[in-house]
Amino acid sequence: MKLEADRGGEGPRLLVLLHGLGATRKVWTKFIAANRWTGRWIAPDLRGHGASAHSDDYSLNAHAGDVTELIRGAEEIVVLGHSMGGVVALALASGAFGVSPARVFGLGIKVQWNDEELAGMRKMAATPARLFESRDDAIARYLKVSGLVGLVAPDSAEALSGVAQSGNGWRLAYDPATASIGPPPMGALIAKAEAPIHLACGITDAMVSREQLAVYDRDAHQIAAGHTAMVENPSAVWDWVDELLP
Repeated sequence: MKLEADRGGEGPRLLVLLHGLGATRKVWTKFIAANRWTGRWIAPDLRGHGASAHSDDYSLNAHAGDVTELIRGAEEIVVLGHSMGGVVALALASGAFGVSPARVFGLGIKVQWNDEELAGMRKMAATPARLFESRDDAIARYLKVSGLVGLVAPDSAEALSGVAQSGNGWRLAYDPATASIGPPPMGALIAKAEAPIHLACGITDAMVSREQLAVYDRDAHQIAAGHTAMVENPSAVWDWVDELLP
């Protein structure tokens, strides 16, 4: 599937920025504005999100295949993914999809799930998209589900990217069925990785802790932020990435 994407920079190096479940490529706006990258960057809307098309297949392999088609041919690839996007990044680290990243960063990946959380994901995936009477109502809901309340203005491009007009109403831009991707198979992803993998989370991230990530990366890093660290503290995320890049 062809993904909609923002891109910039120039040169042979490519930084790939992958958003999380329910979000859009615009969550990287502040991170890109604090850019320290020498080379090109690209931030796509994953399938079923933002301006990219919806699908009947939201498997991890489908997402990784889409991103591969978008970035194939770059000389040096570094992937930074947030939450679900971090899981897609880990899948790309295997080299099994036709690209071989030089390094992979996973930020805020939820690695432990209880039965109630799994049931909530299944319910979300099976629930039709909710229709709102006004764009403002839809935006308010989007900011809540994407963890952006108080971090971006309701009239910003970041907020507007998360909603779409539907008939006489408004809905969130993402397809609820994207939640069918399920919890990440972390053990298998780490075992298959051929690229160095680095994991991090916010100090106040309620979805994952450094101790949980340390099972898969003993040097897992903490950032002074919550779950959406690249929005809350983009400079600290850049510090983490810069320190680990050769």
